[in-house]
Amino acid sequence: MDLQLNSAAEFESSAPPGGMPPEAPLSMPAQDLHYKPWRHQRRLISGAVLYARFIVIAVTIGVTTYGVYQMLQVVRFASMTFLQGTMIFFFAISLGWIAFSAGSVLAGASKRRDPLCAGQSLAGALTALVMPIYNEDPTRTAAALQAMAEALLRSDAHRSFEIVILSDSTDADAWIRETIRVSKLRAALAGIMPVWYRRRWLNIARKSGNLEDFVTRWGGRYDHMVVLDADSLIDASTLLHLVCAMQADPKLGILQTAPQLIGARTFFARLQQFAACVYGPVIARGLSAWSGDSGNYWGHNAIIRVSAFAQYCGLPKLKGRKPFGGFVLSHDFVEAALMRRGGWKVRMATDCGGSWEESPPTLIDIAIRDRRWAQGNLQHMKIIGGAGLRFISRMHLGVGIMSYLSSPMWLVMIGIGFALAIQSRFIRPEYFSHDFQLFPTWPRFDVALMMSLFWFSMVVLLIPKTLGLIRALLSRRLRRGAGGVIGITASFLLEAILSALYAPILMIVQCRHVFEVFMGRDSGWKPQRRDAGHTSWRDAWRFHRRHMLLACVTAVIVYFISPPLLAWVSPALLGLFLAVPLSQISGSEGLGGFLSRLALLRTPEEVETPALVARREELARASGDLPSEGLRFLARHREARLAHISNNLPRPADPRGQPDPHAFTAEQKLMDARSLDEALQWLTPIECVEVAADARFLNQLSLLPDSVQPTFSI
Repeated sequence: MDLQLNSAAEFESSAPPGGMPPEAPLSMPAQDLHYKPWRHQRRLISGAVLYARFIVIAVTIGVTTYGVYQMLQVVRFASMTFLQGTMIFFFAISLGWIAFSAGSVLAGASKRRDPLCAGQSLAGALTALVMPIYNEDPTRTAAALQAMAEALLRSDAHRSFEIVILSDSTDADAWIRETIRVSKLRAALAGIMPVWYRRRWLNIARKSGNLEDFVTRWGGRYDHMVVLDADSLIDASTLLHLVCAMQADPKLGILQTAPQLIGARTFFARLQQFAACVYGPVIARGLSAWSGDSGNYWGHNAIIRVSAFAQYCGLPKLKGRKPFGGFVLSHDFVEAALMRRGGWKVRMATDCGGSWEESPPTLIDIAIRDRRWAQGNLQHMKIIGGAGLRFISRMHLGVGIMSYLSSPMWLVMIGIGFALAIQSRFIRPEYFSHDFQLFPTWPRFDVALMMSLFWFSMVVLLIPKTLGLIRALLSRRLRRGAGGVIGITASFLLEAILSALYAPILMIVQCRHVFEVFMGRDSGWKPQRRDAGHTSWRDAWRFHRRHMLLACVTAVIVYFISPPLLAWVSPALLGLFLAVPLSQISGSEGLGGFLSRLALLRTPEEVETPALVARREELARASGDLPSEGLRFLARHREARLAHISNNLPRPADPRGQPDPHAFTAEQKLMDARSLDEALQWLTPIECVEVAADARFLNQLSLLPDSVQPTFSI
């Protein structure tokens, strides 16, 4: 439908100088994790939440107790060796972990659907659509924001929202491309919705610091903020539901949606997308069921009450060196815990739909992102014991920690199993362990019982996937969009096989990540690749060659110890042995498209693309190309140069007596340069940022000719 624009008098058609509205500061004090705040009056926990927690506890304790008891029957308890006892210890923790996951999804199976909020007026409430970005592709981010603004216009709710883009970009070209695209976005939404843009000069505390800077300077302007990632999309109906829910419950601090994955084109991304579509909802519903008012926050696709966030969610700087000390890396779990400590509700909206994000395209991209997540979650070991945190909030932090510690535990348990096999192969048993013993003590290992325990563990492990499959088969929408009963079942089996092959690779990768974190290595902060991506054979070999070598060496050792044992461990070793080809095909768009045509790993969004997603893709295709060399573009386009200068906040002044040397060297290079080519060749990346931030430098750059004509002497 055609967009009916309101009069320009109702809205600002252009941003004031600096690209941001007048400041409306809020105080955001850093919270003291050692100080126990005043305990807010506890509210009664609903019967449904208590029932869900009972199921989780009963399943976790019951399954773990049964498994440990059976494991003790496999070996004689009275003659149990140290290695056997150690293996049982790690087995108990690992089985308890998968039992907790199974109990969580079983608890969610009986959860009623969340009611949609309706009847609340948005008048008087102003919500910011906040998108922090870091060296991202501004074409897709601007297209997503424009599509969301247009959807709100069609719902006649656009007056209650404003777009706020918070840039932490450190690359001059990326920064310039952002300002170009923001200028076009402002023009497209003139009279519809204000578009604010701010690039932060000092990247303190990464994303959490970016949001904190926004809240402390402009947070007083807004009642709520919807935090988005660069690949996020939220439909207008979902945005209205989020705002209505916040207004209906004055004690609701954070409301987190359950975003679905979209836009996958590569083989590995489609694998993740199908898994998220089929298994994700049952996992999210289970988490919501036992969390109640102490839910979690995932850092994006959620609405936050700004005043409560400012009062209770200021993050402290942790004592000690990185990676455990310093700024909080995975801030979202901590902010949810602090919000709950302050007496505010943190809930999860698992049934509203209309919330999407994208996934990394390849296995290597997942591993790179996981390195940052591993450090952030393990850093929570210094926070989980904070004073005044609710027990459920500690559970969320513990789940994040265990999601990475579980891989080393599995690896240790496998290693102990190998050690026991070596012991039984090369060390002769001691049949008479006492001086006066009439009958020998025969070694005991009940193979049949061990087999039944193995299959019992597999059943527990597959409960979340099985419940997800049952839900998908009972959903008409999923059946229609995922290839019917046959297509869903075939995709389920294919996903299970492929996950089993990729699992040992990811286990070894996570073990390395955990080792690096405990060795004190910081993950850094690199932008995430969000395009289709491709993994070359060279990159796959460089990243996974050690995994293949580990599989080969292990297979040879196990074969000489016990050929039957090799047959048992071959499924895990097969994934590691095929790590290079599995990684290479993970980035294949051709294989992903081929499976889609066969109705395998397909999701309903591929068959019936949501209008918001389709509009974003349409806008992204029609937006045109952006310059690869930002400074050259500004030097030769006066209007773009003026827009860049006026739409950015001025560079903060240097402290007295501490001038920035990069600004001085950049100015000197511009003075010495005889051409634009020469100046751009001389400038370092940091100096390019200094030039892009200073109107004098940009004007000086624009006066240089493209190149110096050579002179000839006779």
